[in-house]
Amino acid sequence: MRELAIRFLGHSSVRVELGGRVVLTDPVLTERVGPLRRTGPVPTAADYADADLVLISHLHGDHLHPPSLRMLATGARVVVPRGAGAWLRAKGIRRVDELAPGEELVDGDLRVIGVPAAHSGHRWGPRSTRGPQARAMGHVLEAGGVRVYASGDTDLFDGMAALGPLDVALLPVWGWGPTLGPGHLDPARAAVAVDRLRPRVVVPVHWGSLVLPGLTGVPGGPGARMRRLLVNPPRVFAATVAAGLS
Repeated sequence: MRELAIRFLGHSSVRVELGGRVVLTDPVLTERVGPLRRTGPVPTAADYADADLVLISHLHGDHLHPPSLRMLATGARVVVPRGAGAWLRAKGIRRVDELAPGEELVDGDLRVIGVPAAHSGHRWGPRSTRGPQARAMGHVLEAGGVRVYASGDTDLFDGMAALGPLDVALLPVWGWGPTLGPGHLDPARAAVAVDRLRPRVVVPVHWGSLVLPGLTGVPGGPGARMRRLLVNPPRVFAATVAAGLS
């Protein structure tokens, strides 16, 4: 996998270099995202200024973040779930393409395949109909015989095993709060996803990056639990995967 480089930028944001292209998944590049505050370093221009392609998995504000997209070079190609393009162009993002599960696009030597995801497609959450709606999705990136799966937010779904063979899977293992809503993977279910996908390498994402201010300082058990959730999900995930392999 000499052609591949991966850098985790926090939450679901990952920089992938493959096929001569720099790809960003669900870029969130700011200190704050709505009410959420970043817990670690903010990405720098070195992480995103040279991005060629941006892949958006779904419309929730911690994945499709227009202020972060405006920080990118004007030539960056932003790919959103089919049906969301006009809404994003109205927000001032000019170079927007759409993709749906089962479709693909080619950018130079890189091929991007849209794949299913089990997650809400609403802008403002699973029970709301405010804002645009478009089917949530994941992406498989392919170049030079190397295949990378960026799941976005998802739960387990039928057909997940058919996404292989995979060299790398970018899998969510938690979220940003004390509980998970529908359409997410916790460490145990992410380990089941690994068993289905059988990637050579797994990168746990969507953990320990965003938090509601003050939640970690709540006295007693709730605050302690939130502090643990900022660090424990990838550890529990790795241990669960290792136990399944032994």
